[in-house]
Amino acid sequence: MLEEVEHWLTRRSWSVADRPLDRLMVAKAARGTTVSVVLPALNEEETVGEIVSVIRRELMERVRLVDELVVVDSGSTDRTAAVAAAAGARVEHRDAILPRLPALPGKGEVLWRSLLVTSGDIVCFVDADLRRFSADFVSGIVGPLLTDQDVQFVKAMYDRPLHQPAAGRGPGQGGQGGRVTELVARPLLNLHWPRLAGFVQPLGGEYAARRSLLERLPFPVGYGVELGLLVDALHTAGLDALGQVDVGVRIHRHQDERALGRMAAAIYRTAQLRLSRAHLVRPELTQFERGENGFVPRTHAVDTEERPPVREIAEYTAGRAA
Repeated sequence: MLEEVEHWLTRRSWSVADRPLDRLMVAKAARGTTVSVVLPALNEEETVGEIVSVIRRELMERVRLVDELVVVDSGSTDRTAAVAAAAGARVEHRDAILPRLPALPGKGEVLWRSLLVTSGDIVCFVDADLRRFSADFVSGIVGPLLTDQDVQFVKAMYDRPLHQPAAGRGPGQGGQGGRVTELVARPLLNLHWPRLAGFVQPLGGEYAARRSLLERLPFPVGYGVELGLLVDALHTAGLDALGQVDVGVRIHRHQDERALGRMAAAIYRTAQLRLSRAHLVRPELTQFERGENGFVPRTHAVDTEERPPVREIAEYTAGRAA
């Protein structure tokens, strides 16, 4: 590990306990900072309601840390939108945001569009499939942005059990998740962006950033969004502007191997674009499933589209000026 990264770890890695809520509220009031929380959601009716309820109860009613709580539904076919609204979130629908620009499939597309329907100085992204959700996931990563004006981008770090622990058993039962992180993202970062080697969960979906930074970054529309934003934040703001906070344990739904393969391909493509801006010879990934007569190939397109920095969108700049 680079000496610079070792030094960064001592200065920019924290625990959620390092910043109690009362300290955050004082810092928030002193600067008049506003905070938006965004949950990108696709068919998450089983979990989105509890996440919204916890954030509202702990961070909007008991204290006013969060000013805006938005669920952006990306075409759910279940009751995700209804459940989120009933729990107290404002629900925005992906296709209704910036309708002149047809929506592309992918999580990054939803995050990018969310900037047009939120107003907070700090934007906090939280995945909508988390179980046993704690408000620490929000307060932890928002905290450094409220208390330290030099910090611009903060990721959550956590233990990530592969299987949901049974009652009375420790969080590590069944091994660790994060297979794409360990097999794809971490090697890529260590080899090509070694200054980012200190991030424990580089692909984690829980992170917060200043709007002033996010509006300057391009957003890969698919699975590559987390790696793309992290790499671009490094180049735009510098390593010392980035941080991470330990928030405990993250329990969520895991993808099957084929979905992980597609995720890995998109992440590799995102890295490739940032390394050379070269064209991928074949932006597709073929995987195999066993059928009645042997293995059957299934070919999937690899996410290759990116949205430009949102400050280049006329509707965004007009809305901010209003």
